[in-house]
Amino acid sequence: MATTTCTRFTDEYQLFEELGKGAFSVVRRCMKISTGQEYAAKIINTKKLSARDHQKLEREARICRLLKHPNIVRLHDSISEEGFHYLVFDLVTGGELFEDIVAREYYSEADASHCIQQILESVNHCHLNGIVHRDLKPENLLLASKLKGAAVKLADFGLAIEVQGDQQAWFGFAGTPGYLSPEVLRKEPYGKPVDMWACGVILYILLVGYPPFWDEDQHRLYQQIKAGAYDFPSPEWDTVTPEAKDLINKMLTINPAKRITAAEALKHPWICQRSTVASMMHRQETVECLKKFNARRKLKVNTSPHTSTPYKQTHHTHMANFFPFHSFPLFSSKPLDQEPQTTVIHNPTDGNKKQEIIKVTEQLIEAINNGDFEAYTKICDPSLTSFEPEALGNLVEGTDFHRFYFENCNFRRDNQCNEARAGVICSLVLYQVLNYCGFDSSVNSELQFRSDKTKAWVCFSFMLYT
Repeated sequence: MATTTCTRFTDEYQLFEELGKGAFSVVRRCMKISTGQEYAAKIINTKKLSARDHQKLEREARICRLLKHPNIVRLHDSISEEGFHYLVFDLVTGGELFEDIVAREYYSEADASHCIQQILESVNHCHLNGIVHRDLKPENLLLASKLKGAAVKLADFGLAIEVQGDQQAWFGFAGTPGYLSPEVLRKEPYGKPVDMWACGVILYILLVGYPPFWDEDQHRLYQQIKAGAYDFPSPEWDTVTPEAKDLINKMLTINPAKRITAAEALKHPWICQRSTVASMMHRQETVECLKKFNARRKLKVNTSPHTSTPYKQTHHTHMANFFPFHSFPLFSSKPLDQEPQTTVIHNPTDGNKKQEIIKVTEQLIEAINNGDFEAYTKICDPSLTSFEPEALGNLVEGTDFHRFYFENCNFRRDNQCNEARAGVICSLVLYQVLNYCGFDSSVNSELQFRSDKTKAWVCFSFMLYT
Protein backbone atom coordinates (compact mmCIF):
# COMPACT_ATOMS: atom_id res chain seq x y z
CA MET A 1 0.00 0.00 0.00
CA ALA A 2 0.99 3.61 -0.49
CA THR A 3 0.88 4.36 3.23
CA THR A 4 4.27 4.04 4.91
CA THR A 5 4.52 1.15 7.37
CA CYS A 6 5.07 2.31 10.95
CA THR A 7 4.10 1.65 14.55
CA ARG A 8 2.14 4.86 15.00
CA PHE A 9 -1.17 3.21 15.89
CA THR A 10 0.17 1.26 18.86
CA ASP A 11 2.07 4.36 19.96
CA GLU A 12 -0.91 6.70 19.76
CA TYR A 13 -3.95 4.53 20.49
CA GLN A 14 -5.03 2.08 23.17
CA LEU A 15 -7.31 -0.80 22.13
CA PHE A 16 -10.30 -2.08 24.10
CA GLU A 17 -13.16 -4.57 23.54
CA GLU A 18 -14.32 -5.95 20.20
CA LEU A 19 -17.38 -4.27 18.68
CA GLY A 20 -17.79 -6.31 15.50
CA LYS A 21 -16.09 -8.75 13.19
CA GLY A 22 -15.79 -9.45 9.44
CA ALA A 23 -13.97 -11.92 7.20
CA PHE A 24 -10.70 -9.98 7.16
CA SER A 25 -11.28 -7.33 9.80
CA VAL A 26 -12.34 -6.67 13.35
CA VAL A 27 -13.74 -3.46 14.88
CA ARG A 28 -12.60 -2.53 18.38
CA ARG A 29 -13.15 0.44 20.65
CA CYS A 30 -10.00 2.49 21.01
CA MET A 31 -8.83 5.66 22.72
CA LYS A 32 -6.36 8.27 21.54
CA ILE A 33 -3.84 8.41 24.37
CA SER A 34 -3.02 12.12 24.00
CA THR A 35 -6.63 13.34 24.18
CA GLY A 36 -8.63 10.54 25.82
CA GLN A 37 -11.09 10.70 22.89
CA GLU A 38 -12.74 7.37 22.04
CA TYR A 39 -13.07 6.01 18.50
CA ALA A 40 -13.85 2.79 16.66
CA ALA A 41 -10.84 1.15 15.01
CA LYS A 42 -11.42 -1.08 11.99
CA ILE A 43 -8.40 -3.40 11.96
CA ILE A 44 -7.76 -5.13 8.63
CA ASN A 45 -5.44 -8.13 8.41
CA THR A 46 -3.54 -7.16 5.25
CA LYS A 47 -1.65 -10.48 5.15
CA LYS A 48 -4.86 -12.13 3.94
CA LEU A 49 -5.65 -9.54 1.27
CA SER A 50 -5.10 -9.92 -2.46
CA ALA A 51 -3.72 -7.11 -4.60
CA ARG A 52 -7.30 -6.25 -5.62
CA ASP A 53 -8.37 -6.16 -1.97
CA HIS A 54 -5.51 -3.77 -1.21
CA GLN A 55 -6.78 -1.46 -3.95
CA LYS A 56 -10.29 -1.60 -2.48
CA LEU A 57 -8.92 -0.75 0.97
CA GLU A 58 -7.04 2.24 -0.42
CA ARG A 59 -10.18 3.39 -2.23
CA GLU A 60 -12.34 3.08 0.90
CA ALA A 61 -9.83 5.09 2.96
CA ARG A 62 -9.56 7.73 0.22
CA ILE A 63 -13.34 8.08 -0.01
CA CYS A 64 -13.87 8.22 3.75
CA ARG A 65 -11.20 10.91 4.16
CA LEU A 66 -13.07 13.02 1.61
CA LEU A 67 -16.47 12.86 3.32
CA LYS A 68 -17.03 15.16 6.29
CA HIS A 69 -20.71 15.45 7.20
CA PRO A 70 -22.71 15.17 10.45
CA ASN A 71 -24.78 12.31 8.95
CA ILE A 72 -21.78 10.24 7.83
CA VAL A 73 -19.52 8.16 10.06
CA ARG A 74 -16.26 10.09 9.79
CA LEU A 75 -12.78 8.67 9.26
CA HIS A 76 -10.26 10.37 11.56
CA ASP A 77 -7.10 8.41 10.85
CA SER A 78 -5.68 5.78 8.48
CA ILE A 79 -2.53 3.97 9.60
CA SER A 80 -0.62 1.03 8.12
CA GLU A 81 1.59 -1.20 10.23
CA GLU A 82 3.27 -4.53 9.54
CA GLY A 83 0.50 -6.93 8.53
CA PHE A 84 -2.37 -4.67 9.60
CA HIS A 85 -4.13 -1.51 8.49
CA TYR A 86 -6.11 0.64 10.93
CA LEU A 87 -9.04 2.87 9.98
CA VAL A 88 -10.07 5.06 12.93
CA PHE A 89 -13.74 6.13 12.74
CA ASP A 90 -16.29 7.94 14.88
CA LEU A 91 -17.47 5.74 17.74
CA VAL A 92 -21.22 5.44 17.14
CA THR A 93 -23.04 3.90 20.09
CA GLY A 94 -26.73 4.21 19.20
CA GLY A 95 -27.00 1.00 17.19
CA GLU A 96 -29.06 0.58 14.03
CA LEU A 97 -31.77 3.11 13.17
CA PHE A 98 -34.34 0.38 12.46
CA GLU A 99 -33.73 -1.25 15.84
CA ASP A 100 -34.23 2.09 17.58
CA ILE A 101 -37.53 2.74 15.80
CA VAL A 102 -39.17 -0.46 17.11
CA ALA A 103 -38.15 0.48 20.66
CA ARG A 104 -39.90 3.86 20.49
CA GLU A 105 -43.23 4.50 22.18
CA TYR A 106 -44.30 6.77 19.35
CA TYR A 107 -43.46 6.60 15.63
CA SER A 108 -45.23 8.54 12.91
CA GLU A 109 -44.97 9.38 9.23
CA ALA A 110 -43.34 12.65 10.28
CA ASP A 111 -40.64 10.65 12.09
CA ALA A 112 -40.05 8.63 8.92
CA SER A 113 -39.72 11.91 7.03
CA HIS A 114 -37.08 13.13 9.49
CA CYS A 115 -35.16 9.84 9.18
CA ILE A 116 -35.10 9.83 5.38
CA GLN A 117 -34.16 13.52 5.36
CA GLN A 118 -30.96 12.75 7.26
CA ILE A 119 -30.23 9.83 4.94
CA LEU A 120 -30.78 12.09 1.92
CA GLU A 121 -28.48 14.73 3.43
CA SER A 122 -25.70 12.15 3.67
CA VAL A 123 -26.35 10.84 0.15
CA ASN A 124 -26.43 14.37 -1.26
CA HIS A 125 -23.05 15.10 0.37
CA CYS A 126 -21.63 11.92 -1.18
CA HIS A 127 -22.95 12.81 -4.63
CA LEU A 128 -21.67 16.39 -4.44
CA ASN A 129 -18.22 14.92 -3.78
CA GLY A 130 -18.45 12.43 -6.64
CA ILE A 131 -19.11 9.37 -4.46
CA VAL A 132 -21.73 6.66 -5.04
CA HIS A 133 -22.30 4.51 -1.94
CA ARG A 134 -23.83 1.50 -3.79
CA ASP A 135 -24.85 -0.33 -0.59
CA LEU A 136 -27.52 1.75 1.13
CA LYS A 137 -29.54 -0.52 3.44
CA PRO A 138 -30.78 -0.59 7.07
CA GLU A 139 -27.61 -2.29 8.36
CA ASN A 140 -25.59 0.76 7.28
CA LEU A 141 -27.85 3.34 8.95
CA LEU A 142 -26.63 3.91 12.51
CA LEU A 143 -27.36 6.36 15.32
CA ALA A 144 -24.65 8.55 16.83
CA SER A 145 -25.73 7.75 20.40
CA LYS A 146 -28.59 6.32 22.45
CA LEU A 147 -29.87 9.80 23.26
CA LYS A 148 -33.31 10.75 21.97
CA GLY A 149 -33.01 12.57 18.65
CA ALA A 150 -29.48 11.31 17.94
CA ALA A 151 -28.26 11.90 14.39
CA VAL A 152 -28.54 9.17 11.76
CA LYS A 153 -25.10 8.19 10.44
CA LEU A 154 -24.40 6.52 7.09
CA ALA A 155 -21.66 3.88 7.42
CA ASP A 156 -19.68 1.28 5.45
CA PHE A 157 -18.18 2.66 2.26
CA GLY A 158 -16.57 -0.65 1.32
CA LEU A 159 -18.47 -0.80 -1.99
CA ALA A 160 -18.43 2.95 -2.70
CA ILE A 161 -17.00 4.24 -5.97
CA GLU A 162 -15.72 7.55 -7.31
CA VAL A 163 -17.45 9.11 -10.33
CA GLN A 164 -17.00 12.25 -12.39
CA GLY A 165 -20.10 14.45 -12.32
CA ASP A 166 -23.10 12.58 -13.68
CA GLN A 167 -20.93 9.87 -15.21
CA GLN A 168 -22.74 6.64 -16.08
CA ALA A 169 -20.58 3.54 -16.55
CA TRP A 170 -20.51 -0.15 -15.73
CA PHE A 171 -18.70 -0.33 -12.38
CA GLY A 172 -19.50 -3.99 -11.76
CA PHE A 173 -22.34 -5.85 -10.07
CA ALA A 174 -22.41 -4.61 -6.47
CA GLY A 175 -24.94 -4.03 -3.72
CA THR A 176 -27.47 -6.00 -1.68
CA PRO A 177 -30.20 -7.91 -3.58
CA GLY A 178 -33.35 -6.22 -2.24
CA TYR A 179 -31.91 -2.74 -2.75
CA LEU A 180 -30.38 -3.17 -6.22
CA SER A 181 -31.66 -0.86 -8.96
CA PRO A 182 -33.08 -2.04 -12.31
CA GLU A 183 -30.11 -0.67 -14.26
CA VAL A 184 -27.62 -2.66 -12.17
CA LEU A 185 -29.66 -5.85 -12.63
CA ARG A 186 -29.75 -5.22 -16.38
CA LYS A 187 -25.98 -4.67 -16.32
CA GLU A 188 -26.37 -1.25 -17.87
CA PRO A 189 -24.19 1.82 -17.17
CA TYR A 190 -25.12 3.36 -13.83
CA GLY A 191 -24.17 6.13 -11.43
CA LYS A 192 -25.62 8.24 -8.62
CA PRO A 193 -29.29 7.30 -9.28
CA VAL A 194 -28.67 3.79 -7.86
CA ASP A 195 -28.42 5.33 -4.39
CA MET A 196 -31.75 7.09 -4.86
CA TRP A 197 -33.43 3.82 -5.80
CA ALA A 198 -32.14 2.29 -2.55
CA CYS A 199 -33.45 5.35 -0.66
CA GLY A 200 -36.88 4.62 -2.16
CA VAL A 201 -36.77 1.05 -0.86
CA ILE A 202 -35.68 2.27 2.58
CA LEU A 203 -38.43 4.91 2.71
CA TYR A 204 -41.05 2.32 1.76
CA ILE A 205 -39.87 0.12 4.67
CA LEU A 206 -39.83 3.09 7.06
CA LEU A 207 -43.52 3.72 6.34
CA VAL A 208 -44.99 0.19 6.52
CA GLY A 209 -42.28 -2.08 7.95
CA TYR A 210 -41.77 -4.32 4.91
CA PRO A 211 -40.00 -3.84 1.54
CA PRO A 212 -41.61 -3.01 -1.82
CA PHE A 213 -39.91 -5.96 -3.54
CA TRP A 214 -39.47 -9.37 -1.95
CA ASP A 215 -39.39 -13.01 -2.90
CA GLU A 216 -37.60 -16.01 -1.43
CA ASP A 217 -36.37 -16.79 -4.95
CA GLN A 218 -33.69 -14.30 -5.98
CA HIS A 219 -34.47 -14.58 -9.69
CA ARG A 220 -38.13 -13.66 -9.12
CA LEU A 221 -37.04 -10.84 -6.81
CA TYR A 222 -34.84 -9.42 -9.57
CA GLN A 223 -37.71 -9.70 -12.08
CA GLN A 224 -39.93 -7.67 -9.75
CA ILE A 225 -37.28 -4.97 -9.38
CA LYS A 226 -36.58 -4.71 -13.13
CA ALA A 227 -40.31 -4.37 -13.79
CA GLY A 228 -40.77 -1.86 -10.95
CA ALA A 229 -43.55 -4.15 -9.71
CA TYR A 230 -44.57 -2.62 -6.39
CA ASP A 231 -47.79 -1.12 -5.09
CA PHE A 232 -49.39 0.48 -2.03
CA PRO A 233 -51.79 -2.20 -0.72
CA SER A 234 -54.63 -1.68 1.73
CA PRO A 235 -55.06 -1.31 4.59
CA GLU A 236 -51.58 -0.30 5.71
CA TRP A 237 -51.08 2.28 2.94
CA ASP A 238 -54.51 3.86 3.34
CA THR A 239 -53.24 6.03 6.19
CA VAL A 240 -50.09 7.19 4.37
CA THR A 241 -50.31 10.66 2.82
CA PRO A 242 -50.30 11.07 -0.99
CA GLU A 243 -47.15 13.20 -0.71
CA ALA A 244 -45.20 10.33 0.86
CA LYS A 245 -46.32 7.97 -1.91
CA ASP A 246 -45.38 10.58 -4.50
CA LEU A 247 -41.82 10.79 -3.16
CA ILE A 248 -41.50 6.99 -3.20
CA ASN A 249 -42.74 6.90 -6.80
CA LYS A 250 -40.16 9.49 -7.79
CA MET A 251 -37.39 7.48 -6.09
CA LEU A 252 -38.52 4.15 -7.53
CA THR A 253 -38.68 5.38 -11.12
CA ILE A 254 -37.29 2.69 -13.42
CA ASN A 255 -35.59 5.15 -15.79
CA PRO A 256 -32.55 6.48 -13.86
CA ALA A 257 -32.50 9.64 -16.00
CA LYS A 258 -35.99 10.53 -14.70
CA ARG A 259 -35.38 9.42 -11.12
CA ILE A 260 -35.37 12.15 -8.49
CA THR A 261 -31.94 13.31 -7.23
CA ALA A 262 -30.98 13.69 -3.57
CA ALA A 263 -30.97 17.49 -3.86
CA GLU A 264 -34.44 17.47 -5.44
CA ALA A 265 -35.79 15.03 -2.84
CA LEU A 266 -34.66 17.33 -0.04
CA LYS A 267 -36.90 20.03 -1.57
CA HIS A 268 -39.94 17.74 -1.78
CA PRO A 269 -42.89 19.05 0.31
CA TRP A 270 -43.06 15.84 2.35
CA ILE A 271 -39.47 16.53 3.48
CA CYS A 272 -39.11 20.30 3.73
CA GLN A 273 -42.70 21.00 4.85
CA ARG A 274 -42.93 18.03 7.20
CA SER A 275 -44.84 19.78 9.99
CA THR A 276 -47.81 20.56 7.73
CA VAL A 277 -47.66 17.74 5.16
CA ALA A 278 -46.59 14.53 6.94
CA SER A 279 -49.08 12.75 9.20
CA MET A 280 -48.43 12.75 12.96
CA MET A 281 -50.53 9.63 13.61
CA HIS A 282 -48.75 6.84 15.50
CA ARG A 283 -48.06 3.89 13.18
CA GLN A 284 -48.26 0.88 15.51
CA GLU A 285 -48.79 -1.57 12.64
CA THR A 286 -45.58 -0.33 11.00
CA VAL A 287 -43.65 -0.88 14.23
CA GLU A 288 -44.98 -4.45 14.53
CA CYS A 289 -44.08 -5.25 10.92
CA LEU A 290 -40.67 -3.65 11.34
CA LYS A 291 -39.96 -5.90 14.34
CA LYS A 292 -40.48 -8.95 12.13
CA PHE A 293 -38.47 -7.38 9.32
CA ASN A 294 -35.58 -6.80 11.74
CA ALA A 295 -35.83 -10.39 13.02
CA ARG A 296 -35.51 -11.75 9.50
CA ARG A 297 -32.48 -9.56 8.82
CA LYS A 298 -30.76 -10.74 11.97
CA LEU A 299 -31.09 -14.46 11.30
CA LYS A 300 -27.63 -15.99 10.96
CA VAL A 301 -27.81 -17.98 7.75
CA ASN A 302 -24.82 -19.60 6.08
CA THR A 303 -26.16 -19.06 2.58
CA SER A 304 -24.43 -16.91 -0.02
CA PRO A 305 -25.91 -15.12 -3.04
CA HIS A 306 -22.72 -15.98 -4.92
CA THR A 307 -23.47 -19.70 -4.88
CA SER A 308 -25.51 -21.33 -7.62
CA THR A 309 -28.62 -23.18 -6.47
CA PRO A 310 -28.33 -26.97 -6.96
CA TYR A 311 -32.06 -27.41 -7.52
CA LYS A 312 -34.95 -25.42 -8.87
CA GLN A 313 -37.30 -23.56 -6.56
CA THR A 314 -40.24 -25.57 -7.91
CA HIS A 315 -38.95 -28.72 -6.17
CA HIS A 316 -40.40 -27.45 -2.91
CA THR A 317 -42.80 -24.73 -3.99
CA HIS A 318 -45.83 -26.52 -2.59
CA MET A 319 -44.31 -26.40 0.89
CA ALA A 320 -42.61 -23.01 0.67
CA ASN A 321 -45.41 -21.08 2.37
CA PHE A 322 -46.38 -23.88 4.76
CA PHE A 323 -43.34 -25.58 6.21
CA PRO A 324 -41.52 -24.11 9.25
CA PHE A 325 -38.08 -23.75 7.68
CA HIS A 326 -38.06 -20.00 7.33
CA SER A 327 -34.43 -19.73 8.28
CA PHE A 328 -33.93 -18.49 4.71
CA PRO A 329 -34.11 -14.70 4.41
CA LEU A 330 -36.59 -13.18 1.97
CA PHE A 331 -33.61 -11.53 0.47
CA SER A 332 -30.05 -11.71 1.66
CA SER A 333 -28.52 -8.70 3.37
CA LYS A 334 -25.06 -9.79 2.27
CA PRO A 335 -23.59 -7.33 -0.27
CA LEU A 336 -22.57 -8.51 -3.72
CA ASP A 337 -19.40 -7.30 -5.36
CA GLN A 338 -19.22 -9.76 -8.21
CA GLU A 339 -21.50 -11.40 -10.77
CA PRO A 340 -24.48 -13.12 -9.08
CA GLN A 341 -25.26 -16.81 -9.30
CA THR A 342 -21.67 -17.91 -9.86
CA THR A 343 -19.75 -20.52 -7.93
CA VAL A 344 -16.12 -19.95 -7.05
CA ILE A 345 -14.20 -23.15 -6.21
CA HIS A 346 -10.69 -22.51 -4.94
CA ASN A 347 -9.52 -26.10 -4.55
CA PRO A 348 -10.74 -29.70 -5.00
CA THR A 349 -11.68 -29.96 -1.32
CA ASP A 350 -14.13 -27.09 -1.73
CA GLY A 351 -15.59 -28.84 -4.77
CA ASN A 352 -16.12 -32.06 -2.83
CA LYS A 353 -17.82 -30.15 -0.02
CA LYS A 354 -20.10 -28.47 -2.53
CA GLN A 355 -21.18 -31.81 -4.04
CA GLU A 356 -21.81 -33.19 -0.56
CA ILE A 357 -23.98 -30.19 0.32
CA ILE A 358 -25.95 -30.58 -2.92
CA LYS A 359 -26.50 -34.29 -2.28
CA VAL A 360 -27.70 -33.81 1.30
CA THR A 361 -29.93 -30.90 0.27
CA GLU A 362 -31.59 -33.03 -2.41
CA GLN A 363 -32.16 -35.80 0.16
CA LEU A 364 -33.68 -33.27 2.56
CA ILE A 365 -36.10 -31.92 -0.03
CA GLU A 366 -37.06 -35.44 -1.09
CA ALA A 367 -37.85 -36.31 2.55
CA ILE A 368 -40.00 -33.18 2.88
CA ASN A 369 -41.89 -33.77 -0.36
CA ASN A 370 -42.53 -37.42 0.58
CA GLY A 371 -43.62 -36.56 4.11
CA ASP A 372 -40.92 -38.88 5.48
CA PHE A 373 -40.25 -37.50 8.96
CA GLU A 374 -37.87 -40.36 9.87
CA ALA A 375 -35.65 -39.66 6.86
CA TYR A 376 -35.87 -35.95 7.60
CA THR A 377 -34.65 -36.33 11.21
CA LYS A 378 -31.69 -38.46 10.09
CA ILE A 379 -30.45 -35.55 7.99
CA CYS A 380 -31.20 -32.69 10.40
CA ASP A 381 -29.36 -31.75 13.56
CA PRO A 382 -31.75 -32.67 16.43
CA SER A 383 -30.99 -29.34 18.11
CA LEU A 384 -31.62 -27.22 15.00
CA THR A 385 -33.28 -23.84 15.43
CA SER A 386 -35.95 -22.66 12.99
CA PHE A 387 -37.76 -19.38 12.44
CA GLU A 388 -41.44 -20.18 12.97
CA PRO A 389 -43.66 -17.28 11.83
CA GLU A 390 -46.87 -18.90 13.02
CA ALA A 391 -45.45 -18.76 16.55
CA LEU A 392 -45.27 -14.97 16.22
CA GLY A 393 -41.78 -15.02 14.78
CA ASN A 394 -40.22 -17.08 17.58
CA LEU A 395 -37.10 -19.17 17.21
CA VAL A 396 -38.06 -22.80 17.86
CA GLU A 397 -35.42 -25.39 18.82
CA GLY A 398 -35.60 -29.08 17.96
CA THR A 399 -37.71 -31.11 15.54
CA ASP A 400 -40.81 -31.74 17.69
CA PHE A 401 -42.59 -28.79 16.16
CA HIS A 402 -41.69 -30.02 12.67
CA ARG A 403 -43.35 -33.35 13.41
CA PHE A 404 -46.70 -31.55 13.51
CA TYR A 405 -46.33 -30.51 9.88
CA PHE A 406 -45.31 -33.96 8.73
CA GLU A 407 -48.28 -35.53 10.52
CA ASN A 408 -50.84 -32.97 9.37
CA CYS A 409 -49.76 -32.03 5.84
CA ASN A 410 -51.44 -33.83 2.97
CA PHE A 411 -48.20 -34.48 1.12
CA ARG A 412 -49.84 -36.65 -1.53
CA ARG A 413 -52.63 -34.87 -3.36
CA ASP A 414 -53.56 -37.72 -5.70
CA ASN A 415 -56.37 -39.16 -3.54
CA GLN A 416 -58.84 -41.22 -5.54
CA CYS A 417 -62.54 -40.43 -5.47
CA ASN A 418 -65.44 -42.56 -6.66
CA GLU A 419 -67.35 -40.52 -9.23
CA ALA A 420 -69.77 -43.27 -10.28
CA ARG A 421 -72.70 -41.84 -8.33
CA ALA A 422 -71.59 -38.20 -8.22
CA GLY A 423 -73.76 -35.52 -9.77
CA VAL A 424 -71.26 -32.73 -9.24
CA ILE A 425 -67.57 -32.91 -8.36
CA CYS A 426 -65.56 -29.88 -7.27
CA SER A 427 -61.79 -29.83 -7.03
CA LEU A 428 -60.56 -26.93 -4.93
CA VAL A 429 -56.92 -25.88 -4.67
CA LEU A 430 -56.42 -23.97 -1.45
CA TYR A 431 -53.19 -22.78 0.06
CA GLN A 432 -52.24 -20.62 3.01
CA VAL A 433 -49.63 -17.90 2.81
CA LEU A 434 -47.93 -15.58 5.26
CA ASN A 435 -47.30 -12.08 3.95
CA TYR A 436 -44.22 -10.07 4.82
CA CYS A 437 -46.01 -8.20 7.58
CA GLY A 438 -46.72 -11.48 9.34
CA PHE A 439 -50.45 -11.78 8.64
CA ASP A 440 -51.67 -15.11 7.33
CA SER A 441 -54.24 -15.44 4.57
CA SER A 442 -55.97 -18.34 2.84
CA VAL A 443 -55.98 -18.08 -0.93
CA ASN A 444 -58.37 -20.04 -3.14
CA SER A 445 -56.31 -20.19 -6.31
CA GLU A 446 -58.32 -22.54 -8.55
CA LEU A 447 -61.72 -24.19 -8.70
CA GLN A 448 -62.48 -27.13 -11.03
CA PHE A 449 -66.14 -28.00 -11.51
CA ARG A 450 -67.40 -31.17 -13.24
CA SER A 451 -71.00 -31.74 -14.23
CA ASP A 452 -72.29 -35.30 -14.40
CA LYS A 453 -74.40 -34.38 -17.42
CA THR A 454 -71.67 -32.89 -19.59
CA LYS A 455 -68.77 -34.92 -18.18
CA ALA A 456 -66.67 -31.78 -18.66
CA TRP A 457 -64.43 -29.90 -16.24
CA VAL A 458 -64.78 -26.14 -16.07
CA CYS A 459 -61.92 -24.22 -14.42
CA PHE A 460 -62.17 -20.92 -12.62
CA SER A 461 -59.29 -18.79 -11.37
CA PHE A 462 -59.97 -16.22 -8.71
CA MET A 463 -58.62 -14.85 -5.44
CA LEU A 464 -60.44 -15.45 -2.18
CA TYR A 465 -58.45 -14.33 0.82
CA THR A 466 -59.23 -14.18 4.53
